[in-house]
Amino acid sequence: MKKIDIKIPEYAKEVLRRLEAAGFEAWCIGGCVRDALQGVAPHDWDICTNALPNQTIKAFKGYSVIPTGIKHGTVTVLIEKNPIEITTYRSDGGYSDHRRPDNVSFVRDVKHDLERRDFTMNAICLNLKGELYDPFDGQDDIKRKIIRCVGDPKKRFDEDALRILRAIRFASKTGFEIEKETADAAFQMRSLLENVSAERLYSEFKALLVGRNVTKVLLEYKEIIAQIVPEITPCFGFKQNNPHHCYDVWEHIARSVSFSRPEPLIRLVMVFHDIGKPDMFFEDEKGVSHFKLHQLKSAEYAGVILKRFNCDNYTRKRVCALIKEHDNRIGIGRKSVKKFISKYDYDFFMDYLEVRRADTLAQSDFKREQKLKELDDLALIAIDVKEENDCIKLNDLAVGGNEMIALGLKGSQIGDMLKFLLEEVVEERLPNEANKLIDAAERKMNN
Repeated sequence: MKKIDIKIPEYAKEVLRRLEAAGFEAWCIGGCVRDALQGVAPHDWDICTNALPNQTIKAFKGYSVIPTGIKHGTVTVLIEKNPIEITTYRSDGGYSDHRRPDNVSFVRDVKHDLERRDFTMNAICLNLKGELYDPFDGQDDIKRKIIRCVGDPKKRFDEDALRILRAIRFASKTGFEIEKETADAAFQMRSLLENVSAERLYSEFKALLVGRNVTKVLLEYKEIIAQIVPEITPCFGFKQNNPHHCYDVWEHIARSVSFSRPEPLIRLVMVFHDIGKPDMFFEDEKGVSHFKLHQLKSAEYAGVILKRFNCDNYTRKRVCALIKEHDNRIGIGRKSVKKFISKYDYDFFMDYLEVRRADTLAQSDFKREQKLKELDDLALIAIDVKEENDCIKLNDLAVGGNEMIALGLKGSQIGDMLKFLLEEVVEERLPNEANKLIDAAERKMNN
């Protein structure tokens, strides 16, 4: 075994020490070791051991121990408020659902436990002495920046189909290449992803989208992604014959994703913002491509996809609204900016500008500088509107429900009148002054 200088936090060392003191083997395992070898601070430290679950619980008498996955040999121990998962070495039985083992058997040899893991970079363990046990050359694969299955990739993917998506998620996150045999198996077996729950697919998909190598992955592994988002398939190779574009629809989308910040909601907007284009395509008499109202069709598709993923309502509605607005070219002026912010909110407006910027950067250079200058100008106006505390929302109005009640309005009449007054202020037809607003309300009531 090779000794290596990796700093294990004290709370994880305490787990290793206690298990060893009780007469058992104990290793740090999986992602924490992989990340540490790359110089990345691990978020979680997981432990594997030959202690059976009841023996682990006994070894941590006096500590808070949670039987989080006792059936599969996992308990969670709280050490100094840090949760650490401790799992008994195990060998998995068959995977009839291509997702979870039908049964597990606890084993005594750590190598048998490592054999069941997904990728070589995750099949490395580290003991208290700083010694690495790496029977599948995971450390070399990390150095060579390779993602490779442990053993037969077809068997690994047949056991757990989510590993297919995890492979390309790791490629997006790390910039590593997927080894050819592993990549070939992922393409061949991608239909198994149909067996994975929507929530798991969505979690991996979002993580893939925020990776630093996302564009390369979206282009190289598009057929795998289409297995879980079939709506993107018509975009592959779909030409955009107009001055604003130099890529087909899917390549434009893939490039636009990496031009936005790595935040899941924004990346979801970018990956779906143009998927309705093939449906809305028409060609004029000069052979120029047009995609009128593609933003509405794209938002419609995005809504269906996110609902299928069991996405939360806030994210789904926000993503769809940003897609609907992404092709909206508002005027460069305070009034138009205030009107847009009033319809949504300030943060939405800034996200809208970011979406438009990413979209523009993934287009041809035709009028690019002009387009980007307009976005900069709009951002400056929005910042000024915020700093000046302009009236853009109902609660910014100098009058409220009490004043409307005093005028004799009731029920829905109150809200309708306040909305009218807000529109007048945003459109700069009225100043936000109480007496002027009340006068305007009285005039409207008398008309």
